[in-house]
Amino acid sequence: QVQLVESGGGLVQTGGSLRLSCAASGRTFSSYAMGWFRQAPGKEREFVTAISRNGINTFYAGSVKGRFTISRDNAKNTVNLQMNSLKPEDTAVYYCAARVAFDTSVVVTTYQNYDYWGQGTQVTVSS
Repeated sequence: QVQLVESGGGLVQTGGSLRLSCAASGRTFSSYAMGWFRQAPGKEREFVTAISRNGINTFYAGSVKGRFTISRDNAKNTVNLQMNSLKPEDTAVYYCAARVAFDTSVVVTTYQNYDYWGQGTQVTVSS
């Protein structure tokens, strides 16, 4: 089992940047494929980006591709989300998620396939 704690959210102006971090407990972080999702008020949770166990493969939602970058440090049990050129429509609660993956190269893009979730961190982008 893994516990996830997100940090780094806050209020930023349009065009600004934020860096979210997700710290995972346990000694088997490298066994998990990781992802970021977000949920805006009144909307369903949506996929943002995901990264494979080995950190080589990534996938992005079209709405954030070219602006967001996911990375992981298996030695530090962390996964990060660098968000640049932020827009008001990026405003949401951002969640980190983990899933045990036997394949080191797989990325997981659907929230139903994730087993563990953090509590979320609020990102607000003002216009």
